[in-house]
Amino acid sequence: MLQEKAATGFFFLIGIFYGSFTMGAAALLATISGTATALLLNYNKSETDKGLYGFSAALVGVAVMLFLKAVILSWVFVIIGASLATIVQHFFIKRNLAVFTLPFVLVTWLIILLARSYITGILVEPSAAIVSTIDYFTFGFKGFGQVIFQDNLVAGLLFFVAVFISSPISALYGLTGGILSAIIAIQLAVPITDISIGLFSYNAVLCAIVFADTQVKAGIWALVSVLLSLLVSLFMAKLNIIPLTFPFVLAAFITLFLKRIYTLLSKK
Repeated sequence: MLQEKAATGFFFLIGIFYGSFTMGAAALLATISGTATALLLNYNKSETDKGLYGFSAALVGVAVMLFLKAVILSWVFVIIGASLATIVQHFFIKRNLAVFTLPFVLVTWLIILLARSYITGILVEPSAAIVSTIDYFTFGFKGFGQVIFQDNLVAGLLFFVAVFISSPISALYGLTGGILSAIIAIQLAVPITDISIGLFSYNAVLCAIVFADTQVKAGIWALVSVLLSLLVSLFMAKLNIIPLTFPFVLAAFITLFLKRIYTLLSKK
């Protein structure tokens, strides 16, 4: 979640293990695999120390255990996928392109495509959650949880605290963004079950964190990115495409581009 603090990462790990021991183990293995790949390929040490070659890898590891059964082949996918995510991340870093979690998205989509095409038996059968009540208090925290594929409130609270430790304003921006996105989704008649477990909040959480700042303009850009991420999420849901964090990536790209144009025009 764009935080460079070891304590924050530790709380993330606790939250993942709380939600699923298997996912926690996969996150650890993936982070080790991604970082080891960076070291073996002699990537910039300062970038490696900052965790730039670990976060997409970690997300790949958790995602694999969400979509695939915890069999030996899946653990192989965790290792290979984490290493591949690191290589893709390095490709973009070398070109000074801030792509956020795009390497994770691309690698995870590839793994799911391979599984669906050739080894369907390894896929996890989706379980249907049933929620009939609206709890506005939990929307934002569930959004924090879903950033790392955890749909329980405790994990979401731990992730919120993790970000708050590093940057209070980022945590509050993320919480506000997640709640706002959920409320708008309700008005658009999105299934309440999906909203209640944070599926239409987590991309908004990330978008809001990217633009978190004390200036009023920052709030405006955060709002633009949150709205864009929701629109992309709705569009992908209609096409039945697994969104992962792609709505966040695309919305952040577009908003940063608009912000750059606005800055250039305001200087003239």
